[in-house]
Amino acid sequence: MNFLALSQIFSLRDLRNAALGLVVIFGGLGLAGLTLYAHQTGQTRLAGIAAGISLVFVLLILIFVVPPLARNAGREASQLNLPFEFTTGGAIMLVLILIVGFSAWNTGNNLLFLVLSFLLAAMAVGFVAGSISLKKLDVTMRFPETIFATEPTPILVSLKNRKRLFPAFSTVVEVRGRERERSIAAADLEALLPKWVAKRLGRAPLLSRTLNHFAHLAPGKTVEAKTQHHFANRGRLLIKDFEISTKFPFAFFRHRRRLPAREAELLVFPALVDVEPYVDGRPLGLGRLASSRSGLGHDLLSLRDYQPQDDLRRIDWKATARTQALTVREFAAEDQKRVTVIFDRRIPRESDAEKPIRDKLATEQSGRSVVASERFEKGAALAASLVARFTREQAETRLIVADAESDRGLGQAHLYEMLKLLAVAEPSFEHSSEPEFDLERILNESVEHHCFLITANGSAGVSPETLQRLKIIGF
Repeated sequence: MNFLALSQIFSLRDLRNAALGLVVIFGGLGLAGLTLYAHQTGQTRLAGIAAGISLVFVLLILIFVVPPLARNAGREASQLNLPFEFTTGGAIMLVLILIVGFSAWNTGNNLLFLVLSFLLAAMAVGFVAGSISLKKLDVTMRFPETIFATEPTPILVSLKNRKRLFPAFSTVVEVRGRERERSIAAADLEALLPKWVAKRLGRAPLLSRTLNHFAHLAPGKTVEAKTQHHFANRGRLLIKDFEISTKFPFAFFRHRRRLPAREAELLVFPALVDVEPYVDGRPLGLGRLASSRSGLGHDLLSLRDYQPQDDLRRIDWKATARTQALTVREFAAEDQKRVTVIFDRRIPRESDAEKPIRDKLATEQSGRSVVASERFEKGAALAASLVARFTREQAETRLIVADAESDRGLGQAHLYEMLKLLAVAEPSFEHSSEPEFDLERILNESVEHHCFLITANGSAGVSPETLQRLKIIGF
């Protein structure tokens, strides 16, 4: 184990807090033992001094030890299927009940007993009402076929109340899932820690995304709501289940239920950016040459007799009047523009060293979306924007990402297939001066009018002859 490299996981502040916590805890235990010993031996002065110092240690424990433990316990509890949890208001109410209950028992004051009964009744009514409100609710969600990062995505959420008598109030609907199978820091953790520890810390957390808030739903009714959601980064979301929750009626408890969801995968395509500066000046009109075969071009190839499968709009009425027979125009086909976009996944290790492992893990555990490399995300956005631009120009496009390669094709359906490859691509931090691809083979497979290499490594490892046949776009 490389203890120097452990600074990527634990900061000096973490180590200082851990050491301080251990000192405070063992110091408090030692003082408690000293107080007990002083009482047993009749040393009242020593017992009083030790008890006073113990109170100081208890205060230090409440300040330095309890809050981090509470935060970690809260994170762990959010992953569990607990039926309810105390809110801040509920915790305050519970403390008030304990104070009023102790005062009523200690003084025997009837007024305090009345106040105590009112507080207990409010807690009981709030608990029962919130629990009933969440029963027999069903959730469905519909989302569009295409989702782009940073763009508003319309999501349709439906909530059905199967109860016959009781309505549902203030219901929050969330979807839970994982963005990846393993944490983005899993490989780094395996290099630093024992395997069983790295496996435990390297699990990707479950993320919750709020879909909508339904203020009221009558019994036996279904309500649908359309909401706009923004996905910050490209990637995938493996939907696991839904979670519905409510703080009705007094916000003392947050009741929640997990509802199973049909397994689905949301693919978020990379954000589209402006790529005109990278293709400006390229002779993109190449390939629009008329050929000797029929097709959908603009140059007239010949006139022939009409056949039942022909488009009526292609009838030449002047030729029909002259020959007294239906005659159609046949146009020459045009050679398609062919474009190949190659995306190099290699990222220099030093370019992504701005974030320590502990920061990545903390961001993941907080529920925010995190990426392995901001530089890689920029490259994926450039590749997605290039293939989208050429698709709009009706170019025959293909995309190559590592060992995955799309077919050549046209149209929106083919564009989405290429964007799916970019949505699930992951960076490679291997130190190698050689490209991931056999560029000579790719360029020699067929005559390409345009070939783009999107890379963070410049022209390293590319021969001068190959450089003349492709355009390198750096990120």
